[in-house]
Amino acid sequence: MTRGAVGTAMAADCTKAAGGVRTSRSARDGLDKSITLPPDEIFRNLENAKSFAIDIGGSLTKLAYYSTVQHKVAKVRSFDHYGKVPDDEPLYEISVQEEITARLHFVKFENAYIETCLDFIKAHLVNTETKVIKATGGGAHKFKNLIEKKLGLKVDKEDEMTCLIKGCNFVLRNIPHEAFVYVKHADPEFRFQTTHPDIFPYLLVNIGSGVSIVRVESEDQFERIGGSSIGGGTFWGLGALLTKTKRFDELLQLASKGQHTNVDMLVRDIYGGSYESFGLTGDLIASSFGKSATTDKEFTKEDMAKSLLHMISNDIGQLACLYAKLHNLSRVYFGGFFIRGHPVTMHTITYSINYFTKGEVQALFLRHEGYLGAIGTFLKGAEEDNPNQYSWGENYAGSSGLMNSSPDVHPMQRTRSGTFDMLEMDRLERQLVNLPLLQDASSYIPDTVDLTEDAMAREYWLSCFEDALDGVVKRAVASQPQLLDATERAEKFRQKYRHKLQTLRHQPFAYGSLTVRSLLDTREHCLNEFNFPDPYSKVKQRENDVALKHFQKVVRALESLSMEERQFALVKGLLAGNVFDWGAKAVSDVLETNSAFGFEEAKMRLQARPWLVDAYNDWLERLKGPPHKCALFFVDNSGIDIILGVFPFVRELLSKGTEVILASNSGPALNDVTCSELAIVTERIAAMDSVIRTALQEDKLLLVQSGSSSPCLDLSRLDKGLATVVWERKTDLVIIEGMGRAIHTNYYAALRCESLKLAVIKNAWLAERLGGRIFSVVFKYEMPPK
Repeated sequence: MTRGAVGTAMAADCTKAAGGVRTSRSARDGLDKSITLPPDEIFRNLENAKSFAIDIGGSLTKLAYYSTVQHKVAKVRSFDHYGKVPDDEPLYEISVQEEITARLHFVKFENAYIETCLDFIKAHLVNTETKVIKATGGGAHKFKNLIEKKLGLKVDKEDEMTCLIKGCNFVLRNIPHEAFVYVKHADPEFRFQTTHPDIFPYLLVNIGSGVSIVRVESEDQFERIGGSSIGGGTFWGLGALLTKTKRFDELLQLASKGQHTNVDMLVRDIYGGSYESFGLTGDLIASSFGKSATTDKEFTKEDMAKSLLHMISNDIGQLACLYAKLHNLSRVYFGGFFIRGHPVTMHTITYSINYFTKGEVQALFLRHEGYLGAIGTFLKGAEEDNPNQYSWGENYAGSSGLMNSSPDVHPMQRTRSGTFDMLEMDRLERQLVNLPLLQDASSYIPDTVDLTEDAMAREYWLSCFEDALDGVVKRAVASQPQLLDATERAEKFRQKYRHKLQTLRHQPFAYGSLTVRSLLDTREHCLNEFNFPDPYSKVKQRENDVALKHFQKVVRALESLSMEERQFALVKGLLAGNVFDWGAKAVSDVLETNSAFGFEEAKMRLQARPWLVDAYNDWLERLKGPPHKCALFFVDNSGIDIILGVFPFVRELLSKGTEVILASNSGPALNDVTCSELAIVTERIAAMDSVIRTALQEDKLLLVQSGSSSPCLDLSRLDKGLATVVWERKTDLVIIEGMGRAIHTNYYAALRCESLKLAVIKNAWLAERLGGRIFSVVFKYEMPPK
């Protein structure tokens, strides 16, 4: 196996917006006439906004605000049973409750629309206690009176550089695929980087009108160590003089079409070829604009713009390299108005850095660099709440994602307005940290295949998720039969998720590396967006009830076997249980059409040994040695999987003296068992099995939430409580079960202890790609390096 959503905000007719307010003539003149006042899809949840911050640059305004979001969550609660549970009564009850969580909103729009946007914000603010709005950027002075008048808030100015650094630290900590390198003509052009667990120190090169070079040592310790007056303002100013083009983006468009060699003097123009003794190639620029002094001809606007862009980018690149070497820094991030995600700009910066450092330093860009100032300004105003004590996650349903602003943008994008751009982040309940057992957290990559790099796999999985939409919609509606608007909300979910998938076909780099995990997570975010918190809740309830009735029979059958027979039966039971996955269409089709399909039938579907990946003999040999001290088991599905597959296996480990930590999802995803469901199931099993009951009483069996609400697993973003328990218990075995957790993610994860990764391949295309067939078995047992 090789290792390998974007879209601009939809512009709606202005009559959709409250009050039908239209943009003024001055705002519309000379701009895209299709751009209208942003509706609620842009400035979302304003009625619950609590605090604001604003960053106003030369042409773009970035607004940040914090809101509380009320949404539905599925809760399970055990019935108060006394004695035996009646056969006709379910194990637990399910209720849908309202829950309030925190969300950060960041909206970017052109300054030409600031007055209209402020009107819209003011009209939608309800019961806000905010009296002050934090502001930064050059425009914070220019628009101070306008903001105070429109919003009735006092403007409190914050230091621009401090805000910039705070914002940069925040996105690097909370968005895994924030940083990328840009490689022109590669497929994909964007190569996303794994953020190092310790983000410090780094060099930030902020290119606005001028250039500021900042060494960042810690959260609050940084120093401006250099800079230059030759920056974005220089490009804009000289470009306007040379081309008579006044708009920055139009100037970049000209540059993208130009040929700088018509204007620049190259080494070969001077020496007739390369200059090997100095290591200079013939196509190297010897003198920017050098030919304009010796050539008696007119130069095109495009060629002059391209030459100017190269001149300034090379100057900035060389300056950045010198400071990086002087301060021994290998991580150099570029941001500021000059970058703005423009491919031609990123390419020239990258080329310069590669040339001057001979590839030793990479030019790193940030997906959300345009929001750094706004994020930092907001954080300054929210220090009492200390947002940094939480972990945050990007909400794919409410974020625009990274846009390729190439002049040759796909026609689909050209039909929509790029004026407004959004980022939303949800506060997670607890801090997320690395699994302490990762061999090297800095090189850990959760996902097995990067779909941005694998075009064939990308097309398959995008089509696969699109084909599955009808089934997801049907399941969502069925989960809320008592709610009259369920069908309408499900259709809105369908439209939104389909739009995300369609956009990802053209911009697969939108949210970082495109993976099966990100496609699944985006779907979960969209379901939650339309109040479908757990479409499989009733399926899980029913399957848990049925499986519990067979638990004692399965255990009795295992106890009658010899040691070696029992170990194989336990593994086979684990694998058979893992077949019951509603996220796999091949399985869900069987489960919906054949109610008699059960545990024994699943065993018969399994691939006979030798398996596709078969390390069972090594595992059996290991079991003949001393028992493990503590096993961490990342469990997968509800029903037969957890009850008849996992618990008998766990029971065996406990019988040998091994402590067990069962890590389950904090929130729902497909039919994966959640921590609250697992607690009820475990309580019921303990009531009928003394081994499980004793282990619970003696604190040798622990149930801990993983911090995840995904069918996949990122071992660099786990609940801090889980990481603490793993470390304290001296865990020496990690078991990862299921296609999502052990195949789509963590197939190559290297750990500092023994590990079992096992799954049944329930997708025919994936099985064929791995060299097997559907229901092939992967059983990887790995020892840590000595």
